[in-house]
Amino acid sequence: MSAPQPEGKTLPLVFEAPKGRGKPPRHLADLSMAERLEVAREAGLPAFRAKQLSTHYFGRLTDDPEQMTDLPAAQRAELVGTFLPPLMTPLRTMEADRGTTRKTLWKLFDGALVESVLMRYPDRATICVSSQAGCGMACPFCATGQGGLQRNMSTAEIVEQVLAGARALDRGEVPGGPGRVSNVVFMGMGEPLANYKAVVGAVRRLTDPAPDGLGMSARGVTVSTVGLVPRIRQLTEEGVPVTLALSLHAPDDELRNELVPINTRFSVAETVDAAFQYAEKTKRRVSIEYAMMRGINDQAWRADLLADVLYATGADWGWVHVNLIPLNPTPGSKWTASDPADEREFVRRLEARGIPTTVRDTRGREIDGACGQLAATEA
Repeated sequence: MSAPQPEGKTLPLVFEAPKGRGKPPRHLADLSMAERLEVAREAGLPAFRAKQLSTHYFGRLTDDPEQMTDLPAAQRAELVGTFLPPLMTPLRTMEADRGTTRKTLWKLFDGALVESVLMRYPDRATICVSSQAGCGMACPFCATGQGGLQRNMSTAEIVEQVLAGARALDRGEVPGGPGRVSNVVFMGMGEPLANYKAVVGAVRRLTDPAPDGLGMSARGVTVSTVGLVPRIRQLTEEGVPVTLALSLHAPDDELRNELVPINTRFSVAETVDAAFQYAEKTKRRVSIEYAMMRGINDQAWRADLLADVLYATGADWGWVHVNLIPLNPTPGSKWTASDPADEREFVRRLEARGIPTTVRDTRGREIDGACGQLAATEA
């Protein structure tokens, strides 16, 4: 196991990206509809053009200006340049599961690399998106965490990952025929709540009705966090009832301090209580994410302790669901997946305490499926 954090070392709540990088170009998806109309006026353009472009982008999933035939040809380039500047370039797309899992490595305007994954199932299509280039949380078993934080992504950069997947589904490029995005999970590169403003902005763009946004249900959006307690409390009052996923990974402070260093700032009890308060306010069940690591956190007694921690809230309703994640190890890492027998016993112990528990269906092992692997390889 890696060495514990030095005594007295704490991680800051706000993780600053390295200075000197420019800002991503302003994009329609960064703005509310009212802001888009104002930008049009400031540019000397008819305000209704902003609504037309919004309809193309969110409603029709159009990315080719030549298909925007309701825009005057003489103004088309200016309009598209003002509202729909290019945000990212696909460097590599890898497929698995007979083409139903597609992982894309994107290059942002400043050369930063991020990843998104589109996963199509018989009954749904899920897109896993990144919220930061890199990550400052320093979890030792995570490929992204080992690379450090480069910068926060903009709202539009986050949204564009979803729109790219939505276009691929709409055009029938993914096996199974034309389809739609049903779920978005903020479980890619980065800590979403460390980029709070942009992530909440992206959630609003995804859930606002078209043409303001993509028109998804908030119930189809999951925002994960390693446990930034003040931001969880802020999200509780935000009025966007997304599913909260708490990446816990250990039920005791001693081990979690090592696996999730932010725990030196916010204890297991404090973090779980903040998640419970979110569930109580929004009436949305919280998902406890728990990566199963052989000989590290998969002991049967830790399943019992996890149940004790979750019941310590005193809740008398099913506020929580445990999602066990078979670790997708990075090459050369000492962190490996649990033995299936230990995994089954962990599930049995939790279910015996009445806690709903599932084991995540893992995809993409053959295409560097874990977050950050593809970007690290490319870099």
